Amino acid sequence: MLPLARTTFDDAALAAPRLAARIDRLPASRHLWLLVFLISIGGFFEVYDLIFTGYIAPGVAKSGLLKTTTAAFFGLNGIAGFIAATFAGLFVGTFALGWLPDRYGRRSVFTFSLLWYSFGSIAMALQHTSEGLVLWRFITGIGVGIEIVTIDSYVTELVPQSMRGRAMAFNQAVMFMAAPVAALLSYWLVPTSAFGLEGWRWVMLAGAGGAVLVWFIRRAVPESPRWLAAHGQFERGEQIVCEMERRAQADLGRALPEPASVLQVPPHRRASLAELWQAPYRARLALLIVFNFCQAIGYYGFANWVPTLLVGQGVTVTKSLFYSFVIAIALPIGPLLGMSIADRIERKWIIVASAFAVVVFGLLFARGGAASWLIVLEVLISLAGQLISVSYHAYQAELFPTAVRCRANGIVYSASRAGAMMSGFLVASLLRDFGVGGVFAGITACMVTVMIAIGGFGPRTNGIQLEVLSR
Repeated sequence: MLPLARTTFDDAALAAPRLAARIDRLPASRHLWLLVFLISIGGFFEVYDLIFTGYIAPGVAKSGLLKTTTAAFFGLNGIAGFIAATFAGLFVGTFALGWLPDRYGRRSVFTFSLLWYSFGSIAMALQHTSEGLVLWRFITGIGVGIEIVTIDSYVTELVPQSMRGRAMAFNQAVMFMAAPVAALLSYWLVPTSAFGLEGWRWVMLAGAGGAVLVWFIRRAVPESPRWLAAHGQFERGEQIVCEMERRAQADLGRALPEPASVLQVPPHRRASLAELWQAPYRARLALLIVFNFCQAIGYYGFANWVPTLLVGQGVTVTKSLFYSFVIAIALPIGPLLGMSIADRIERKWIIVASAFAVVVFGLLFARGGAASWLIVLEVLISLAGQLISVSYHAYQAELFPTAVRCRANGIVYSASRAGAMMSGFLVASLLRDFGVGGVFAGITACMVTVMIAIGGFGPRTNGIQLEVLSR
């Protein structure tokens, strides 16, 4: 075997792009897939937290702690208020604290946010007033918001350009295994109680198990070499890249190909919010803010209200929870399907086509029909929604430089949290005044906006070096 390439640090301006070029020539080795898997396990609890809201809603309403609908549009003592608190916390975590991973590192903030979420889940499950429940829902959401921003950048920076789409799809598949888990636990636990606690509280407490995994994940997953190099820690970055190369070469059984030509990138500096609104990032920020706001209303307006929408179509609460579990099985399947096309078809067009599918299947669902037909349509909507999620998580992480990737992603992703926060109130209002058909009319308008924004103005990203995309 030929000796592995090493980076010399005589020219600090070239050290970071040299390390990046060496990462980009790596094959999709077992070691890289393992790193993505371990990061994704941490993200499993993020999705669990976001998904269980819709499944426990009937149980929380039955307990009398929260109401299904409220007289006031912004009523905080209802399910919509609980959903809004979730996404308000996510908004704070992504917008106000998205800079933390850029300052302190992907690995450290990833660990911190997972512990935050676990503690918040325990406190939330033990509340006995609507105000306390909504408050701790908000606090827990902040930790989840920080984690979301960190994971997307973490995965994007650790893998070579040839597998970014597949890596993010795999990441989403592992994370969305939480959906059937949350649905199944809700189906078992929500109608019951144990040790003096209602079943929906046990569903919340189960999510706190993420803290158990923190130590193991932290020991096995390295810091992002790109982040280390951007912060002048070239020796640490060199050690990690050398280990990645050693493992990849052992898997491959031969020497690695030569790295591509080195691109000179600007030195690291902490960009301000005002600077991110200057060219070339201003147009990308505006585009992704519009996209995130609208796709979140469409996605969570459906996902968080699945059991309630089924009840609105004449399905009983117990059956709606079981059907919701069946639908939730489709959530990890969508990303697995996405792995086969994520690096073959341009990501922006996957987003557009999937948004169109949500529109078509949603309007068919609104027309009603037999329960079996409604389940088929909901599965198809879920699959399309997951393809959107897989694609845009990879897409928006590619469009900004390493030094400010989490900060920029936090800003655009916070628009998604604001949209999701509004989705609860909007769906509750449409459901009350116009029924299920009105709900899907609102979702259609949002998805059409998504198609126009990304299809008309989104740049291409597949197979292009991060350092090229972010110039």
